[in-house]
Amino acid sequence: MICPPSFPRRRESISRSRAANGPGDGAASARGRQDAGNDAGFTLIELLISLLLFALIAVAGVALVDSVLGVQGRTSARLDRLSALQRAVLVVTGDLEQVAGGNVAGGGPAISFRRAAPGVGGVPITVRYALDRGVLVRDAGNGAQALLGGVSGVRWRFAERGNWLERWPASDPKAWPGAIELEVTLAGTPSGTIRRVVALPARAKDVT
Repeated sequence: MICPPSFPRRRESISRSRAANGPGDGAASARGRQDAGNDAGFTLIELLISLLLFALIAVAGVALVDSVLGVQGRTSARLDRLSALQRAVLVVTGDLEQVAGGNVAGGGPAISFRRAAPGVGGVPITVRYALDRGVLVRDAGNGAQALLGGVSGVRWRFAERGNWLERWPASDPKAWPGAIELEVTLAGTPSGTIRRVVALPARAKDVT
């Protein structure tokens, strides 16, 4: 006796096989496809956002460097200016502390006097200070030399018996100033006025 093919059983076995595999295999396949999509690289929008962030960081870095360089430049300029002021005050103080016999004449932005020569046993030399086109100049007999630039005004004053006189010599030709004050008005940055008072040594006997 010939039996017909058992088709229903084949469908049942396929169904059982699918059931044995379970629904997790489909989810795993979906995750695999998603992971493959994630490994494909950045999208155009992500690249644009990254470039924008890098550009903002670069701009901020340039601005920071420019600010630091600006502060450094201003600080260096101020230090140079202060060094020039200190040198000028040191030179003037050294000259006035070595005033020798002779006449002191001055007033306004100019002064002249004799000071002991550098070294031992030298002949006193005449020193002159003046303001020339915004520069305090010093002339010790070998030509005027720039001492300090950026000066808008210079004033010399002379102390006599507790009073400050704008010009010297005073009415008494035998008088001797007890101290000399230098007042310098600075232009530019830093601006302001500096004053230096130097007590003079006792008047020495003239040496020729």
